[in-house]
Amino acid sequence: MVLTKITSLTKLFEENRNAANAEPMQNYMKGHFPFLGIKSPLRKELEKQFFKETGILKEPFNKVLIEELWNKQEREYQYTALTYMEKSLKKLQKSDLPFMEWLITTKSWWDTVDAIAPKPVGKIADNFPEVIEETIDGWATHENMWLRRAAILFQLKYKEKTNEDLLYRYIMENAGSKEFFIQKAIGWALREYSKINPSSVKEFIEGHKLAPLSVREGSKYLE
Repeated sequence: MVLTKITSLTKLFEENRNAANAEPMQNYMKGHFPFLGIKSPLRKELEKQFFKETGILKEPFNKVLIEELWNKQEREYQYTALTYMEKSLKKLQKSDLPFMEWLITTKSWWDTVDAIAPKPVGKIADNFPEVIEETIDGWATHENMWLRRAAILFQLKYKEKTNEDLLYRYIMENAGSKEFFIQKAIGWALREYSKINPSSVKEFIEGHKLAPLSVREGSKYLE
């Protein structure tokens, strides 16, 4: 059944393959992934058609579908997996977190990690807060950079529910990192939290040694 759905999506996407678009899209992602050349507005229309025709959003959460999409070559298939997960957030269970870890650490780049961390991971942690101590604490100091980035960003949409102590702890555990994507994540997390608690973020930035990139990004709404 899943393979039938994948075949349906593949047909839709192949009919809209655009080589002229594919090259600049690949270049934007530093050549890490091949693309079909389907730009976001059209892809979203095709996804809508796919979801309607297959009725998959009315079915239980389907990790096999996501895995099949993740294993396909072109990046648009991973984007469709992300769309499917975003539309299925209410179905996520604590037991889905190891799968999210697999997705974060497979075909890793900012475009997928930055969707998985604050949406499915953030939703699971909100509903099952024990996973923070059980799993996400470990991500914050993990040798895998993308898991560290995910730990820093998982509260990105929490707003007033943000656990400030946890956010600042994860930031300080990574403050010495030379990795661009870690420094950027720290700045992004601080910038978002500054919308809720600017005085706290200002005090934190002034009181701790952070990378210039993190300070610049984190201070954008404080100036």
